[in-house]
Amino acid sequence: MTQENHTPDSAQATARNPNAGKITLVGLGPGRHDYLTERAREAIAEADTVIGYVTYIRLVQDLLEGKEIIKKAMSEELDRAIEAFDRARLGKKVAIVSSGDAGVYGMAGPTFEMLFQAGWTPESEVEVEIVPGASAINACASLVGAPLTHDFCAISLSDLLTPWPTIARRLDAAAYADFVVALYNPKSGRRTRHISEARRIFLRHRDPETPVAVVKSAFRPKQRIEITTLDAMPGAEIGMLSTVLIGNSSTYVKHGLMITPRGYTDKYELERGRRSARDGEKPGRSLSTGLSGWLEALSTSGQSPAELAKIYRLPEDYIAAVIADSSETDDASGEALPGGNRP
Repeated sequence: MTQENHTPDSAQATARNPNAGKITLVGLGPGRHDYLTERAREAIAEADTVIGYVTYIRLVQDLLEGKEIIKKAMSEELDRAIEAFDRARLGKKVAIVSSGDAGVYGMAGPTFEMLFQAGWTPESEVEVEIVPGASAINACASLVGAPLTHDFCAISLSDLLTPWPTIARRLDAAAYADFVVALYNPKSGRRTRHISEARRIFLRHRDPETPVAVVKSAFRPKQRIEITTLDAMPGAEIGMLSTVLIGNSSTYVKHGLMITPRGYTDKYELERGRRSARDGEKPGRSLSTGLSGWLEALSTSGQSPAELAKIYRLPEDYIAAVIADSSETDDASGEALPGGNRP
């Protein structure tokens, strides 16, 4: 489904009904004012009421003069959304503030869940806008180098709303697939074992010397950065305000910076500031080990799907399906795929 202008801008909403209420979900970024976007500042300035977790309210306290302020506890996300909707239906402009980005473990999700249950639609009188902000994964990465240059994912270790087996499966899949992984909510006063179990899962697939960065309170007064390894991670200071970045098999640390290569040196020779393609590679083209090259390797290997599955660490049924599909394509077109043979 393709949608255009799903969220109306302020001018459209005002033209629709100048007295209509509005909910703005504001991502505050890391928390320091110089990393607050201009639109986030405007949204807070426009608001009659600002709602948020007490710590997030404190981050923008000096911007809230003259506004109704509603502070909620950590576990009262739905209450924040309900309070916002109640006031918006009365014509109020309400800002719900979240640290980082409102859509990344923030208030956007619970707010929309509540709105949909209440019968709200995007065409309703109450307008909803999301103001993006830099998430913790971006803020923390910027402080330790370039750990996210290649594929990465974020996993929360909080089991307040997610069953642990689900979290464990995600950790295992991400570790096996060699993602760089950011762990949100790694530890709290009550949840002390979760980070140890995450490490146990990662050590099934990763070298113990895999680089790990632990960043606490990025861009805030109590910021703390620690670079360690998967093996030594238990000795790191990790708490609820920490984000843990676990590197992939290529990530390294140099001069105190954590770097994940994108793969340029696999394709190019770099010498004295100049680059040239390695043997078998072409600038601007897929790697020789990209999809086409891989299909060719499969078709000429002479090995069974079971043997190939072990080599490539991929499911045997997937390998078999790829080989079968390649054969069918050859038969139908009379032309061989790269490396294939005509009948």
